[in-house]
Amino acid sequence: MTRKKLLLHLVLFILTFYTTVLAGALWAGVNIFEQPYMIHKGLPFSLTLMSILLAHELSHYFASRKHNVEATLPYFIPAPPVISPIGTFGAFIKMKSPVITRNALLDIGVSGPLAGFIISVGVSIVGISLSKVVPVQETKEAMILGDSLLFSTLSQWILNYKPGVQDVLLHPVAFAGWIGFLVTSLNLLPVGQLDGGHIAYALFGERCAHLSKVLIPILFLLGIFLWIAWAFWAIVLLILGLKHPPVYYREIPLEGRRRFLGWLGFFIFLITFVPQPFKFSLLSFLGILRSYNY
Repeated sequence: MTRKKLLLHLVLFILTFYTTVLAGALWAGVNIFEQPYMIHKGLPFSLTLMSILLAHELSHYFASRKHNVEATLPYFIPAPPVISPIGTFGAFIKMKSPVITRNALLDIGVSGPLAGFIISVGVSIVGISLSKVVPVQETKEAMILGDSLLFSTLSQWILNYKPGVQDVLLHPVAFAGWIGFLVTSLNLLPVGQLDGGHIAYALFGERCAHLSKVLIPILFLLGIFLWIAWAFWAIVLLILGLKHPPVYYREIPLEGRRRFLGWLGFFIFLITFVPQPFKFSLLSFLGILRSYNY
């Protein structure tokens, strides 16, 4: 790798660290224009989220190297908090040579979500234990986050609060863990060349294309009724393409251990998936526009 390319990865990492610190400070209630000296309040959120993303992408990178697939170091995508409320659009690596077998594809596909999931579980347990249980009346003006099966189970197990009567004010570390679960589930969607698409192709071969065609309309419906971003995500996936490129030696069977890891990946998808991460659907968005026009 040339020094210029290495510098690009480093600059993007530093910029993303900075924008996530800004986002974390804003979530902590800091006015960064009036109180720039309080920006350190964003560090717990930033360090936690960056750790999850870094673990995810480096696992892809090392799994690729293990199977002699040429891959780049992670590209982090910084974003001002006014564009992305978490200060980033995530990170990715780019594979620059073909994957030879389904076993290699499964390893590369599942490694990132599995590593990110493990880190997310750990930080969520710590973050939830630092969170506060308050009467539900105190959170009426706060942004309401949807819960995955796993995050709600952990919250109830650790805090033992009464849903409907009490609510949880998430510590920044817990919020980063919640984002980690969301990112994991997004990547595990069995569509195209997402991590879930790699896993689905390794498990089912060409038949995984039918699964992609079914999930895209479902994402559009979720976007209309639950969370508008699902519709945009479906459009992005259509642009990127639903068909997964074939591996060279398709006749080599998938090993039993890897088959287990593939199904484990889909189980993780089920327990981390949040149908409505934020209470904002396409229908509500159109309603706001209609009221604005009149």
